[in-house]
Amino acid sequence: MTRPAAMASAIEILPVQDRSTLERFIGLPHALLRHDPAWVPPLLAERRAALSPKRNPWFRHGEAGFWLARRDGRDVGRISAQEDRLACDPDGSRLAHFGLLAAEDDAAVFAALLAAAEHWAMVRGLRRMRGPFSLSINEQAGLLVSGFDAPPMLMMPHDPPYAGPHLEASGYRKARDLLAYLCETSGRLPPAAAAILARGLPPGVVLRPLRRAALREEVAALIDIFNDAWSGNWGFMPFTAEEVAHLAKELQPLLHERLVWFAEVAGRPAAFVVCLPNLNEAIRDLSGRLLPFGWARLLWRLKVAGVGTARVPLMGVRRNLGVGLLGRVLPLFLVEALRREALALGIRRVEMSWVLEDNQPMRRLAEALDGRLYKTYRVYEKVLAR
Repeated sequence: MTRPAAMASAIEILPVQDRSTLERFIGLPHALLRHDPAWVPPLLAERRAALSPKRNPWFRHGEAGFWLARRDGRDVGRISAQEDRLACDPDGSRLAHFGLLAAEDDAAVFAALLAAAEHWAMVRGLRRMRGPFSLSINEQAGLLVSGFDAPPMLMMPHDPPYAGPHLEASGYRKARDLLAYLCETSGRLPPAAAAILARGLPPGVVLRPLRRAALREEVAALIDIFNDAWSGNWGFMPFTAEEVAHLAKELQPLLHERLVWFAEVAGRPAAFVVCLPNLNEAIRDLSGRLLPFGWARLLWRLKVAGVGTARVPLMGVRRNLGVGLLGRVLPLFLVEALRREALALGIRRVEMSWVLEDNQPMRRLAEALDGRLYKTYRVYEKVLAR
């Protein structure tokens, strides 16, 4: 419930400058959202690593500031502001990003946090603020604006319904919506999609699963396709070589050979799809902690019991194929291979996310697979005062 104006008291904005305030920053959502039945507490160890300049290669090309909002002796909100030197508008102008936003249902708290982030940006000569990104559009992106009743899939954010209106009250407006589609693996394909698959693969095309023995090279190949395929899209951020190596290491426990597929054209990887078991399903009752027994539960659920949901976070077709017939049908063959293997592994539902609202080919693919649009995440922006 929004705090009445008559009860308002001074809000103090504290920069995160040491280990103690960082721990408070990381732990704050656990206090704010613990009564939200759809919220999944993230693993605290993972959050520490994500915000560590020593462990997250994003900091090689990005700079960030972090703040807590405090009132009446309590932490009541948090925010980050960041500049990614690889991110800019099409006209070449630099951008500021904000993210990691969590706060009580109070317009004054949101306004104070956003003011701190905006001041950080303006001091650096940045005049457009966009987000939320935590910390990059390639990590967690957007603010949940519909679909609050369903838990988020892995690497997707969750926000309370009041957050969007508070951002808008502070002058932020929609930049783009990011969509999430939910597909049932046991459902029948629509006739048009089934007819394309029945004709078989085009000549010269081979589908194959991930080669785990060459994991680093496989991840490098799919990121090379990704960087090529999405380079013209709004908000695109390339993965660096260091980030590719980091990604291969971080995702290794989640990668299953039958849930990552490549399409090779004339012997060269030309398209791919990645599906990851939904880690959030496995950690939902761990309260963010792996000790003393969380590791055992997590490994059992991922490796033995299995999970019933998964997410497709990465997919791409090389740009030189994307405008032709081959570029249009390859994703369907890849996703059908994925659907078949996911069903055999006991995965009942797969989320395709996120999809830009104006990416009509991807939206048509999700709908061809009888996907249901069930969550919308919004990226906001604001032109800052000069």
